[in-house]
Amino acid sequence: MKIGEGGKPLIKEAYQFSVAPMLDCTDRHFRVLMRQISKRSLLYTEMIVAKALQYKTRSKLLNFDEIEHPIALQLGGDDPKILSEAAAIAESWGYDEINLNLGCPSPRVQSGNFGACLMAYPDQVAKCIEAMKSATNLPVTIKQRIGIDNLESEEFLLQFLDRMDKAGADRFSIHARKAWLKGLNPKQNRSIPPLQYEKVAKIKNSRPKLIIELNGGLKTPDACANALRTFDGVMVGRAIYSNPLLWRQIDEIFFGDKAKTITASKIIKEIIPYAENHLKNNGRLWDICKHTLHLVHGEHGARKWRHEISLQAQRSNADLNILEKAARQLEDAGL
Repeated sequence: MKIGEGGKPLIKEAYQFSVAPMLDCTDRHFRVLMRQISKRSLLYTEMIVAKALQYKTRSKLLNFDEIEHPIALQLGGDDPKILSEAAAIAESWGYDEINLNLGCPSPRVQSGNFGACLMAYPDQVAKCIEAMKSATNLPVTIKQRIGIDNLESEEFLLQFLDRMDKAGADRFSIHARKAWLKGLNPKQNRSIPPLQYEKVAKIKNSRPKLIIELNGGLKTPDACANALRTFDGVMVGRAIYSNPLLWRQIDEIFFGDKAKTITASKIIKEIIPYAENHLKNNGRLWDICKHTLHLVHGEHGARKWRHEISLQAQRSNADLNILEKAARQLEDAGL
């Protein structure tokens, strides 16, 4: 592994495989769990509204564990000044990258005039990118769709990327679906608009110097490895959150690391010290345990195991014994 300043893995290697920012999924507790599976991939925060950093307790929104490096902060916003201030804060907090959300189509996000709807205003987005670049030495990247509503032509996408490239965007994570801003909810927007990998590949071939990650519908490591023949990186979201252990060979396949044995019981044992510290700081065990439920799939007794953890970890007096017992049960089952 190549190491950068401060002992952190280099961000330019990490984006070969990244875990997409997902609301209510990629919080700091899931990211710590994910680090038991992959030390090398690039992790993202949930989207944080840039304006919130001016009013809410920053530590609650921004704190993370050192094990989470390399880590990117995803921001939502449309105001260059506020975004530049947020970017500077993120750098001072120790993040490795700033990402601007231009991909989320939810009505709530649209009401704040950020997310996918901003793709209709490339000049405004460019101003945001320029402002953030002037405020930080970190990479400033974009997560976006291939288009929105009727703005879906190849010409539109090329012009958009060229404008952002000129503004200084360092990398583009492109979800290979367009977003319908009206008529589809966020879940539907992840499945109903067809995947158009060919369009993104054509864009990459037209602009070979742009660093482009493919996102959307990548459900297996093999699919990701195949995509890397064309693209600079891949980004996986729901497929990795719903079945983390399917991806236990990330570092071996995508970064050339030596093979290692990763099991569900070992992961839970490894996060117990982190959970202990979380409880000491008045956290709830369920904050962590809810992310462990997807570690076991299709095994005899898996449903009962998940049910027991869900019941016990949500109690007000839930303690580390629950995690320790869960790990023992999995180990006894050979998992």
